[in-house]
Amino acid sequence: MKRPNASDIEFNTPFIRQRADPYICRHEDGTYYFTASVPEYDRIILRSADTVKGLQTAAEHVIWYKHDSGEQGSHIWAPEIHYLNDCWYIYYAAGETENKWKIRPYVLQCTGPNPVSDQWREMGRMKGSDEDLFTFQDFSLDATVFQHKKEYYMVWAEKTGTGKKISQLYLSKMETPWKLSGEHILLSTPDYDWERRGFWVNEGPAVLKHGGRIYLTYSASDTGSNYCMGMLSIDETEDVMDPHAWKKYRKPVLVTDETKHIYGPGHNSFVKGEDMVTDYCIYHGREYGKIDGNPLYDPNRHTMIMKVKWNEEGEPVFSYGV
Repeated sequence: MKRPNASDIEFNTPFIRQRADPYICRHEDGTYYFTASVPEYDRIILRSADTVKGLQTAAEHVIWYKHDSGEQGSHIWAPEIHYLNDCWYIYYAAGETENKWKIRPYVLQCTGPNPVSDQWREMGRMKGSDEDLFTFQDFSLDATVFQHKKEYYMVWAEKTGTGKKISQLYLSKMETPWKLSGEHILLSTPDYDWERRGFWVNEGPAVLKHGGRIYLTYSASDTGSNYCMGMLSIDETEDVMDPHAWKKYRKPVLVTDETKHIYGPGHNSFVKGEDMVTDYCIYHGREYGKIDGNPLYDPNRHTMIMKVKWNEEGEPVFSYGV
């Protein structure tokens, strides 16, 4: 049987249908794992394969179901799988059965080395540090984790204000995989017009490292065709907990392209290819722009893959051209 490889991937076209907020990670043994939001928002799924392409047809396993009532009973969103301190964790957002918009971040921990076949246990809601009385007190979601100088950091989106509220990005060190350390910082707020269409939104952060810099992409505006990707960056020698050390890019880095029939691209992740050199941007998008009703409940956000290019300044370029 022919082993799938990177050259077999069809870029910027549905790779896995009806899987939004896609996340792919590559384990140190070379195994790839895929998880994403399902249209029913009622469970967490996981696939594994030896190659990125292999995830497309890999068996899909349900590793966790929503609760029948109370917390974690509704809106199971945007799971991410991370390997921290020799253990697997999944970070995800969930609402309550009686209040589906009371969204908070939660954590699962795998009880063994195989995240597909071993059992997962609930670690409960992600905790802020003891001295931080503000974090996760309102609508909070899309937590991602990255390592920098032997320490782990979490970036997440949280709303503030009144009325429709504003979704902003925050950053904190982590004390444990289920608890933050110290005070958090405000990393990005929707400053620009393209971040304020429908809703004022910064969410879905993802980290990419290259050439001595850390790049952090995020998604902006409402989840229809306005949805797009922005970017921040910082030199690895700088203090990542200094918000003024981060550079925010004035223009979005990925937007709807009607000629390519890709609408509302966003909520991405990054993963290395099998050669450990090529960077892939894993994102979701629709094939049409007109949506009846709330776009959150339109099921046709599909996982797509883009090959990341690099310009002369060493910065990532996100282009629908192969």
